[in-house]
Amino acid sequence: MANTILNTSIIAKAAVRILENELVMAGLVYRGHESEYAKKVSGYEVGETISIKKPPQFTVRTGLVASSQDVTEGKMTMTVDTVKGIDFEFTVPDLTLKISDLSESVIRPAMIRLANDIDQDVMSLYKDVPSWVGTPGQTVNSFADFAKAPERLDLGAVPSDMRAAVMSPTDHWAMAGSQTALYMQNVAQSAYRRGAIGEIAGCDTYKSQNVLVHTCGTRDNTTPLVKGAAQNTTWAAVKDTEAAAGIQSLDTDGWDNSATIEKGCVFTIDGVYAVNPVTKAVLPHLQQFVVRSAVTAHASGGTTTLSISPAIITSGAFQTVSAAPADDAPITVLGAASTGYAQNLVFHRNAFALAVVPLVVPPAAVGVARESYKGLSVMLTPYFDGGNFISKYRLDVLYGKKTVDERLATRLSGTA
Repeated sequence: MANTILNTSIIAKAAVRILENELVMAGLVYRGHESEYAKKVSGYEVGETISIKKPPQFTVRTGLVASSQDVTEGKMTMTVDTVKGIDFEFTVPDLTLKISDLSESVIRPAMIRLANDIDQDVMSLYKDVPSWVGTPGQTVNSFADFAKAPERLDLGAVPSDMRAAVMSPTDHWAMAGSQTALYMQNVAQSAYRRGAIGEIAGCDTYKSQNVLVHTCGTRDNTTPLVKGAAQNTTWAAVKDTEAAAGIQSLDTDGWDNSATIEKGCVFTIDGVYAVNPVTKAVLPHLQQFVVRSAVTAHASGGTTTLSISPAIITSGAFQTVSAAPADDAPITVLGAASTGYAQNLVFHRNAFALAVVPLVVPPAAVGVARESYKGLSVMLTPYFDGGNFISKYRLDVLYGKKTVDERLATRLSGTA
C-alpha cells in the first residue's frame, strides 16, 4: 500500500508532542499564565505582555483596638519576546515516510535541540535568585549537603508542596552515589542500577546538562564596603519594580579599580540578617542579595552603585532584613573571582513562570500549521526556495519567561 504524503499539520503535531516530552526545567515552572494568552485565538505578536499582580502582606495587631492597613499590591509584567526555531528541509521521499520514521530521523533530533535551548533560557533565571546555600565549588554528595536547600526554603516560609531540584550531571551522580550505601533497598537499588534519585527531602530531583555555570566577576583581595548609612527603602517605593521583592540601588566603594560585578552575583552585608517573611523573626543567616545588572567598579575608589534585590526594608509587612546596613559595613561576595560555579536550583513551582503561546500566522503564508499540546504551541511554516527548487520548513516557538517570586528558590552547592 502506498504511503500517505505527510502534511504540515501532522508534522507539527508530532513536533509539539516530542518537545513537551523533552523539556526538564521548563516543565517544572508555573505555566498558568498561558491561559491569559490563550484568550487570543488569532495568535500573538512578539513583545506582547501580561500584568502579574503580587499579593499584599500584612502585620498582626495585638489587642482590641483596630489598626487599619493599606492593601498594597505590587505588579510586574511578563513579555512574550523570545522566538526559538529550527529550520530544515524535507525531500519528497522524506514526506512519503511514515510519521514514526520521520519523527525518529528528523523531528526528534530537532525538538531535542530546541527543548535544550528553551531549558537553558529558563535556567538563566537563576540570576534573579539571591539565596545560595553551600560553598561555591563544592559538589553536592550527601543528604546533609542537599538538605541545606529545603532547610533554607523552610526558613523562608516557602510552601512545602510542588518543590523541585534541577542538578548538574556532576552533582546528580555524586548524590546518586551517596544513596547506594543507604539501608533502604528500593532507594539504593534505584540509585545503583538506574542512577535515579527520585524525591529527596520533599523535592522531586532532576538531572540536566542545561544547569548553567555562573562566572564571578574580576576583583582582587580588597573588601568592598557599603557607602553611606540608612540605605533602606519601603515597599511602596519599590513595589512596581521588576523583581518580586523589589529592586533598589545600593551605593558601595572599596572595590579594586575596574572590578566587574556580574549580574547574578550574590553577596552579604555584615550585620544585615534575613527575616522570616511571615513572622518577621530574625533568621540565623545573613540576608543574601543579588546584583540585578552588571556593573564595572568606579575607577580610583569612587562610588559604585549596585542594582540589587531584595530591597532593604527594615519594618512593616514587607520587611526583608533585620536592620539597615551601617556605613562602611563590609560586603562579602560569594565565590572566587573569575571562577565558574554550577547553578543547581531548588525551588517551588511558583518561583518562575513560563508562557508558550501561539504565534500570529503571517498573512501571506500558505499551508501553515499551528498546533498546541499541554500548554505548548508550535508553528510550522513551509516555504519554497525557487532558486534551488527545494521545499523548506521553519518551526517556531514564541514564549516569555519570568522570575515571579525569587524568595521561593535557592541555588545549591555542596559543602567541604
